[in-house]
Amino acid sequence: MEQSFIDKMKTNLLEQKEQILKSLADKHSEYKKMVESGEPGDEVDIASDAIDGALLESLGAQDSNRLTMINNALDRISQGKYGICLKCHKEIPIARLEAIPYAFMCIACKSEDERRNR
Repeated sequence: MEQSFIDKMKTNLLEQKEQILKSLADKHSEYKKMVESGEPGDEVDIASDAIDGALLESLGAQDSNRLTMINNALDRISQGKYGICLKCHKEIPIARLEAIPYAFMCIACKSEDERRNR
């Protein structure tokens, strides 16, 4: 795999990481403001606030998972193992890495893994 492609993916991963961190910080501060400034209203308002909180936590968990995967991809870059399937040790196609820069398995291995985990 060409170094220029790996450098491009590293830049992409670092940008995604920055966006996630900014998004998590913004969500946290917005939710904190909602809780601090809002006066408890009727039951519908309280339920709505609980749902909003659960949604924010869910989004935070998804972003947190993606952040972990991005950090792992950055580690693989620094180790010289980026773009190599962790399971079969074959090169991951460039098209897959362009679509999912933090992919750690080739399509065949990922599909097999998903089938097994159903």
